[in-house]
Amino acid sequence: MLDLYDKIQDAVGAIRHAWDATPRAGVILGTGLGSLADQIEVQASLDYADIPHFPTSTATSHRGRLVCGNLKGLPVVAMEGRFHQYEGYPLKQITLPVRVMQALGADVLCVSQAVGGMNPYYQPGDVMVLDDHINLMGDNPLVGVNDDRLGPRFPDMSAPYDKELMEVALEIARRENFVAHKGVSVAVTGPCLETRAEYRFLRMIGADVVGMSTVPEVIVAVHCGLRVFGVAVVTDMCLPDALEPANVDKIIATAGSAEPKLRALFEGVLEHLANTGV
Repeated sequence: MLDLYDKIQDAVGAIRHAWDATPRAGVILGTGLGSLADQIEVQASLDYADIPHFPTSTATSHRGRLVCGNLKGLPVVAMEGRFHQYEGYPLKQITLPVRVMQALGADVLCVSQAVGGMNPYYQPGDVMVLDDHINLMGDNPLVGVNDDRLGPRFPDMSAPYDKELMEVALEIARRENFVAHKGVSVAVTGPCLETRAEYRFLRMIGADVVGMSTVPEVIVAVHCGLRVFGVAVVTDMCLPDALEPANVDKIIATAGSAEPKLRALFEGVLEHLANTGV
């Protein structure tokens, strides 16, 4: 980890050359929420290829640029597309943008992801506010010699997701009259989807949904002192006794159909931060 600090400063310098404001929040727009970038009052945008040490996003539907500006009165820096372990990138590189957001001045990280639903009470198109997670990716972005400039050796993970922001989001869903669950996400490496036996196992250990991202970013966010708000959109149901073959086009379409709900939650949380200052 000892080379991370200089890499962070390199990336911050490139972004500062294009944008000199201080973001309050960093936003990672996963599958189904890319259009939120269109709501940002853009002051600068950079392709990932133009930011030192940023990987290139190869995932379907992920655009691959950093958007800087204001959203709901709050200065934000947003990733329009993220990186995944299954693309071949190490977790330290995948999570570098989170550290860059924090170094730019952000104190909150908002993340979204597409997931498969294992809780039988969920439906495709539902959204779930992240309350906790399980890391089954076989790696951790904090492995290695710790750099105390970036965070503590043993960060506490008893409450990785901010309770206040979670309640704000659930209240927004009630007000807007759509279902928003609160639950646990498990992260796996991918890229293949799970077998019936694996879904049974993941459900048995306490997960409501399964995905291939977000957990590494949240671990790093906690390590560097960011508050975290996370939302998952259920794109397909992963019930082992009624399992259907995965259809990626259908999964992406379902994520897109849930975009108004995801947008309402993100915009509401960001507006809350802008209005309250906390």
